[in-house]
Amino acid sequence: MTGNASWVPPEIDTTVPNPARVYDFWLDGDHNFAADRALGEQILKIMPGVRDAARLNRAFLRRAARYMVDAGVRQFLDVGSGIPTVGNLHEIVQQVDPACRVLYVDREPVAVAHSELLLQGNDNCAVLQADLRDVNDIFEAEPARRLLDPAQPTGVFMLLLLHFVPDEWDPAGILTRYRDQLAPGSFLAVSHVAADSGSERLDEAVQVYKTGQHQQNQPFPRTHDQVLRFFEGFDLVEPGLVGCAMWNPQGVGDMSDDPSINSLPYAGVGRKP
Repeated sequence: MTGNASWVPPEIDTTVPNPARVYDFWLDGDHNFAADRALGEQILKIMPGVRDAARLNRAFLRRAARYMVDAGVRQFLDVGSGIPTVGNLHEIVQQVDPACRVLYVDREPVAVAHSELLLQGNDNCAVLQADLRDVNDIFEAEPARRLLDPAQPTGVFMLLLLHFVPDEWDPAGILTRYRDQLAPGSFLAVSHVAADSGSERLDEAVQVYKTGQHQQNQPFPRTHDQVLRFFEGFDLVEPGLVGCAMWNPQGVGDMSDDPSINSLPYAGVGRKP
């Protein structure tokens, strides 16, 4: 790690790779360790475009967040938020309206610890350590009751999260439970690794990732139809569920020179009617 490690909880085993820290490494962040960098480099040797895919996901976050703010949303829930890096959700929305409120949720202590440091002094933001399956606990927690008005639309983000959720957890059912908590006019933004993007050597990269990760952090790429199920009960915003770079791009920086990387994560935004 290149920065001060004082924010890392003592119970964290930094010799075991962590998805949030590997992602941070791909984004050129400095909150990762040797084990994370080693696994990240292994993946990059198989799929050099993965670093671009991580960047495209952050660009999608920015565009989706601005879309929701323009639609009148002023409260946000980011589940599986990971380690804060450049262009965090609260920075994007509060730049438009400082009164926007954001609750970050992650189950990883390392992500929560660093988020707490970043959010010090920002009364319109909080972080909660919880599993995405603990839907009722999340919405009933003190930070959620303080920041999220159940009568008002909420912008929910689950970016590069659901492909770590195995089918036996019933991810579509989990999304239904979130939807049922949301007021009409709320939005859901999802990005998810595509199993049918045509990206060369994706299967090999996934296998290496699975070998290097703890059992609970195994990736499960899904097809377009499978990811589409997560938007049941939402009206998809144009252009629908598409390759991440194709969701309303605003400039060349939102695209990769590699067409397969542009489609490697699917991305979409749905609105609850």
